[in-house]
Amino acid sequence: MTIKEITQMSPLAIAFVGDAVHTLYLRDYFIKNQILKQANYHKEVSRFCNAKSQAQALDLIYEELNEDEKEIIRRARNSKSKHCAKNFSEEDYKKATSFEALVGYLYLLENKDRLDYILKKIYNF
Repeated sequence: MTIKEITQMSPLAIAFVGDAVHTLYLRDYFIKNQILKQANYHKEVSRFCNAKSQAQALDLIYEELNEDEKEIIRRARNSKSKHCAKNFSEEDYKKATSFEALVGYLYLLENKDRLDYILKKIYNF
């Protein structure tokens, strides 16, 4: 997809893709690098795949983002969603959606190097 095609998409649709990519990235990491009981994989991944953790991740990398990436984040943050996280603040939920939109944006652009750089920086993997 081109940048133009992606930026014409709903930021919530981009975030939907980003949520799946982020979760898969973490699942892949834990399966390949951790020796855990089967029941513990979900628990470990869930520690990172929630609104509070994703909001913190966005805060950690925000200053390193380029203008296109910040624009996707801005659009996602300002999107109207019918959902709200039950156990997290609205601010954290909006930041988490913005983080997911960034991940989805980079994935849809097929910018694997940038996506890997950002996720590795966040998680120190």
